[in-house]
Amino acid sequence: MLDLALTRKNYKLGLKITIKTIVSIVLIALAIGLPQIVHLTVGSKGGMIWLPMYLPVLLAGCVLGVWWGLGVGIASPILSFLLTSINNNPMPALNRLPFMIVELAVFAVISGLFSKKINKNKWMAFPAIILAQLAGRVTFILMALIFQNVSGLSVEVVISQIRTGVSGLILQAVALPFIVIGLSIFLNKEKKND
Repeated sequence: MLDLALTRKNYKLGLKITIKTIVSIVLIALAIGLPQIVHLTVGSKGGMIWLPMYLPVLLAGCVLGVWWGLGVGIASPILSFLLTSINNNPMPALNRLPFMIVELAVFAVISGLFSKKINKNKWMAFPAIILAQLAGRVTFILMALIFQNVSGLSVEVVISQIRTGVSGLILQAVALPFIVIGLSIFLNKEKKND
């Protein structure tokens, strides 16, 4: 979505990369900061209920596309873990980190696959977010099934965590597409003003 807007403005490759890098850094910062804010305001269970790290990653896929979104999806949980480990309170927890990396990578890739479609039809933001959420959650369950003997994270625990986060998924499935639609309208409005 963003790439097409930058291409329409005839931005050179170096400037495109700079803009995408800045947007990626902002989204990674949001993915690290939003969980901290949620934990401070609604308590430690807030992250499991509202899934705040998911929102910037899904947004990254829709706005930046597959590859840049994938970078945000992988970097966000790793950097969050490293930064929060300084205070001996790592988020996500070490046993959950590999699962989050893969799950968020799936979120970013699936939503990223819709990036160009959203640019043509802004309403594609809804299936982009919903399908990305479903694919990510299914991946989470499959990983738990495959690695439960070594990770200590059983399928039952994962399904329980998914149930806990249903409110957050629903809220994001409703609200996030409107954010993406707003960005799409803004980027296409710029096109008309050129």
